[in-house]
Amino acid sequence: MAGHLDLSITTVSRALAGHEQIALETRKRVVAAAKELGYVPNTAARTLVSGRSGFVAMVLPVRGPHLVDSFLGEFVTGLGEGLVQHGADLILAAAAVGQSELSVLRHVVESGRADGVVVTRIAETDERLAYLRERKFPFVAHGRLLDADFPYNWLDTDGAHAFGEAFDMLYELGHRHFGLLTISEPMTFRHLRQDGLAAAIARRGDPSVRLTVATAPRFDRGARIQAVNRMLAAPERPTAIVGLFDELALTVMEEASRVGLSIPRDLSVIGFDNIAASAYAPPGLTTFDASIRQCAREIAEMLLAVITDRSKEPLSRLVRPTLVTRASHGPVPGK
Repeated sequence: MAGHLDLSITTVSRALAGHEQIALETRKRVVAAAKELGYVPNTAARTLVSGRSGFVAMVLPVRGPHLVDSFLGEFVTGLGEGLVQHGADLILAAAAVGQSELSVLRHVVESGRADGVVVTRIAETDERLAYLRERKFPFVAHGRLLDADFPYNWLDTDGAHAFGEAFDMLYELGHRHFGLLTISEPMTFRHLRQDGLAAAIARRGDPSVRLTVATAPRFDRGARIQAVNRMLAAPERPTAIVGLFDELALTVMEEASRVGLSIPRDLSVIGFDNIAASAYAPPGLTTFDASIRQCAREIAEMLLAVITDRSKEPLSRLVRPTLVTRASHGPVPGK
């Protein structure tokens, strides 16, 4: 390819690696020629020269019959797109049932297979982040710790603001008895979203507002259905229920329909994430678009920046989700 472009091998190599010392137009010429000629860089050789593998890793825990749920499907897609755009590749390492994510993460890091890792679904006390920090290994977290005593790189969606916005919208529609369907796992996004809802309730200072909370393990569908039905069958059931994320809200809609409740005439339901199914489940779920795919692309760029320049200050970004109004919410029954 160097002869084809009338450039030195060193110049072509540096251009493909994205070195800024090479003129932008030259880099563009080299990349275009590489695509035209079907050039694929030799990973082993690149690793020997740069000390980097060109791979980024993410650990996926196996939790139930499906390795990837709707949220993770979009996230992995966006992460892969963001990495490929910059010449990097993604490794997905599965943590089997009964196997800790930390043990898989240790193997990925200590084997030298990846230059950095993306960590998702951050827990209240997250041993993965503590390990990566101790190893001084490049990582970006999708989510935040509740109380961190060390700096780290993260991107998160502002669930607290979204749940406050959901409450305010429903309150203005006359609702005073609210339900929250949440999970029992100690995830930080659970706390942040619930805190946002509680803060919005407190701001109103209205003693007539009531909140009923139903909790179930995240991956136990049977327990989730039981929790929903306890709320729906209560003598005074909520007139509006907010699901911690779309899958929970969709379960509320399914069970409400099964027991003869009409949405939104009898019950308003709101979710969070805007997964694909939320638009198609009748009558269409009102939710918050967390820009999952775009956030994953940005995380890819953040991590690559961390890998190439570890001396930079920690990177962080809080993304404001957008309300997507569909047909699952309305005025309090009787209005």
